[in-house]
Amino acid sequence: MLRIDAVGRRFAGGVEALRDVSLRIDAGDFVALLGPSGCGKSTLLRLIARLDQPDSGALRWQEGHAPGVGDVGFVFQDATLLPWASAADNVRLPLRLRGVAGADDAVRAALARVGLEGFETARPAQLSGGMRMRVSIARALVTRPRLLLMDEPFAALDEFTRHRLQEDLLRLWRELGCTVVFVTHSIYEAAFLARRVVLMTPRPGRIATELGSPLGDGTERRLDPAYAALVARITHEMTGALAR
Repeated sequence: MLRIDAVGRRFAGGVEALRDVSLRIDAGDFVALLGPSGCGKSTLLRLIARLDQPDSGALRWQEGHAPGVGDVGFVFQDATLLPWASAADNVRLPLRLRGVAGADDAVRAALARVGLEGFETARPAQLSGGMRMRVSIARALVTRPRLLLMDEPFAALDEFTRHRLQEDLLRLWRELGCTVVFVTHSIYEAAFLARRVVLMTPRPGRIATELGSPLGDGTERRLDPAYAALVARITHEMTGALAR
C-alpha cells in the first residue's frame, strides 16, 4: 500500500522528530509502531494521514496517489467526541462532512460492529471511557476505510477495558480486511495486536528493527507461549534500541 522512503521531519525551534525513516506497509497488514514517548511515532502517523508533510524523503503510495476522502480513518488517543451530540450523530460526522445525507443504516451498523447497538441516542457524558472509545472507532470505520490509523487509543483505559477493546479490534480488522497502523508505547499491546512490530529509537526517531509475529488467530493469544516469547524478544530488542 505505502512505501516510506528516508523520511525526515524537523519542527520549528530545531526539534528533529524523525530522521531517515524507511518502512513498507502492505495492504491488509497490521503494523504497530512501538517506542518511548517523544520518539516520533505520532509524527509518523500524522505524515501518513497527510496531516503534516515531511522535510525530506517521500511517501510513495502504490497507486501513485494517496487514498481519497473516506479511505483513511483516524482514531486519536482521546475519543474527541462532540459532547452535545448523540453517539449516532458523532459516528455520522464523517459522512456529513462528505455531504452524505441520512446513512442511518451505515451508522447503526458501525455502532453495532463495536458492540454499541442500542446506544445510538446516548451522549458522551452518559458513556464510560471504553464506550466513548468504541464510538470513536465506529466513527473511523463508518466510511469503510482502506487504512485505519490509531494513535495510542487505549492508553488511558483500565487494563480490563483495554484487553477487551484489543480483542475487539483484532476481530474488526479480520472482518473488514483493512490495513491498520497502530501507535503504542506498550510492548504487551504491540505483541498482542500486530503482525509486524516496528521498533523506533529515541528522538530523532529512526527504525531500529522490525519483528514479525508468530501468533496465530486463536482467541487465547495471551496464553500462547509464543506470546510470552515475543514479548521477551521485543523487550530485548527495545533495550538495545534505547541505547542507540
